[in-house]
Amino acid sequence: MARPVRRTLDRLPRRDSEAIMDRLDDLAKNPKPRGVEKIRSRSDLWRIRQGDYRIVYSIDDEQKVINVWSIGHRRDVYRSL
Repeated sequence: MARPVRRTLDRLPRRDSEAIMDRLDDLAKNPKPRGVEKIRSRSDLWRIRQGDYRIVYSIDDEQKVINVWSIGHRRDVYRSL
């Protein structure tokens, strides 16, 4: 996980942080679960909801890797994209 994403995750309340980590574990098993949506402004990025937070990530199907770009509150997360 990238350092800025890890730092953001560390700043969140413990309950939210644990829920997001559980969601990331689930994404490792199934990168396109129910409720996932593509981000309109960036065709290579996907987003999944976790409470008031959003996880923005890309999927590399060839290498079977998920890259987390951003984790943040729903009102702020899309500003940096």
